[in-house]
Amino acid sequence: GMAGNIIEAKGLTKVFNGYLTAVDHVTFQVKEGEIFGFLGPNGAGKTTTINMLITVLKPTEGTATVCGHDIVKEASMVRRKIGVVPQEYTADEDLTGYENIILCADLYGIPREISKKRAEELLELVQLTKFKDKKVETYSGGMRRRLELACGLINRPKVLFLDEPTLGLDVQTRANIWEYIKLLKKEYGMTLFMTTHYLEEADALCDRIAIIDHGKILVTGSPNELKSKLGGDIITLQVNENRDISGFIEKIENVREVRRIKDEYRIKVKDGELTAPLIIEALRKEGIKVTRLSLSKPSLNEVYLEYTGRSMRDQEESVEEFRAHRITLRRARRRR
Repeated sequence: GMAGNIIEAKGLTKVFNGYLTAVDHVTFQVKEGEIFGFLGPNGAGKTTTINMLITVLKPTEGTATVCGHDIVKEASMVRRKIGVVPQEYTADEDLTGYENIILCADLYGIPREISKKRAEELLELVQLTKFKDKKVETYSGGMRRRLELACGLINRPKVLFLDEPTLGLDVQTRANIWEYIKLLKKEYGMTLFMTTHYLEEADALCDRIAIIDHGKILVTGSPNELKSKLGGDIITLQVNENRDISGFIEKIENVREVRRIKDEYRIKVKDGELTAPLIIEALRKEGIKVTRLSLSKPSLNEVYLEYTGRSMRDQEESVEEFRAHRITLRRARRRR
């Protein structure tokens, strides 16, 4: 592969049952030592991509290498060099935290004299030392996620794959997990490939992100690059007027672009603080009253909206509800 790329994917594609295209010819590179994120809604193809890269699924088309090894032809070499923290909890509830890590080490064939020492170090790293002999069923969601992180690190991977690392966790715990992820990069100089549908998460953690929707990558860049690419600030306004006045707004000074979404106008402008009063005044002269106006600097949500045509915010809520609902169902099934 190209120098400095630890993951390279070319035209990677996965079709299920001959017709459902989950991942659609994605091409991307991940540089050694960076945190690279796939940002996109549920069902965008993020987990399927990870599953191909970690050799759980074979691609329908296209190729990829991880640490210089082909994911199909040299799958076992790939597996030896990676760690995985899946979306679903995989720890055994009836075992202690310590036993779970040792079990993971055994699966990798790591000799006990090495794995015992590593397990202690990792428990220390994720601050679970004082709970190491407690059964996992007594752990909170955040503690479980930290344990999964420790398990994913037991074979000293070159690349760690994190699928939605904070899904279903509360805001506080999420921030907590972010700290551990940053620490891993710093401590081990590891490369991390993560998926997320949280804008804040991508913003806080990723050196570069690829926005993925319907199995396709729409744009790739650092969060700051993507934001500054949008150019300017965003003014959102509502008016007491039903007809479309986009054309009129477009002619106002400093206005770069106007989009009407339902009853709102999203206006890209140069220098929002200066331009907002100009717009209000110009509309007032036309006898149109502004009923609501807000100004925002480009955020990742703005970027997301620009490329996918819909807001990530609305989707975050529904995924959370779905997730909570599913966990409840799973618990109910276990109790029967």
